[in-house]
Amino acid sequence: MEQRTLGRTGRQVSVVGLGTWQLGADWGDVSEADAMAVLDAATASGVTFFDTADVYGDGRSEQLIGRYRAAHPELPLTVATKMGRREEQDPANFTLAKFREWTDRSRRNLGVDTLDLVQLHCPPTPVFSSDAVYDALDSLVADGAIASYGVSVETCAEALAAIARPGTASVQIILNAFRLKPLDEVLPAAREAGVGIIARVPLASGLLSGRYTESTRFAADDHRNYNRHGEAFDVGETFSGVDYETGVQAARAFAALAPEGVAPAQAAIAWIIAQDGVTSVIPGARSPEQARLNAAAADVRLPATFDAAVHALYDTRLRPTIHPRW
Repeated sequence: MEQRTLGRTGRQVSVVGLGTWQLGADWGDVSEADAMAVLDAATASGVTFFDTADVYGDGRSEQLIGRYRAAHPELPLTVATKMGRREEQDPANFTLAKFREWTDRSRRNLGVDTLDLVQLHCPPTPVFSSDAVYDALDSLVADGAIASYGVSVETCAEALAAIARPGTASVQIILNAFRLKPLDEVLPAAREAGVGIIARVPLASGLLSGRYTESTRFAADDHRNYNRHGEAFDVGETFSGVDYETGVQAARAFAALAPEGVAPAQAAIAWIIAQDGVTSVIPGARSPEQARLNAAAADVRLPATFDAAVHALYDTRLRPTIHPRW
């Protein structure tokens, strides 16, 4: 699989990574055996980048990845984790003492002395402009607790604030065929600064897989029951803020754009990979087959007309009604 440099980390990572929220069992039950099978299928398919967080299953996702990595020291893996959601979302809680507490826990969970990449996990907006926060992150690097740091954001303004900081290695942001706004300013700014872009929610919480209908219901413990109607745009990420029924209809139109023999999910991932400035896309997978199909998107070459068709679909079906921040 193609490898790209993850911004200021200097690390080479696969263009398709693996998001591991689901391994924490926050999207329904996932056994340890199933989790290990997913990790096996991903790495066998060329994936070298895992994204996790300290709150995914209260650390379960980190622990599983840590055990997997220890069992496969020969694999050239980069593991990014996230911190900041274990406390009340008050900017006053984002201190060096808290950062040390959180990263020490992640180091234990992942079984490493130095974390490859730690990202602030969608903290309150004022955090992104705090000199003290970046000084604290720099201290963690100097101490050897973390090798690099980045941010995970909800809004483009937050991304731009972080990109302007010289120590920011990467930005993780929602980017998919139903969420195009980062293309305007965030990706160009990241390219100019040498900051990596990690694209999350690439399938709009599964909508772009084309598998859902208006009557689809999710298990009671599935995260996708939150924000089903898109009432909290830029707050949370379920279905990328798109009203579910509107999204299902738009997903049918998107599926019709996919070339023959290419699954809609693969077309969605391949389109993101093709955006100038994107380093890695991190779809989740709950089965080995999903992991293999996602990874195979790295080899998909879309027609020259595909990008324009995605923009036209967004402009006609989505932007006028459910993305008012345009």
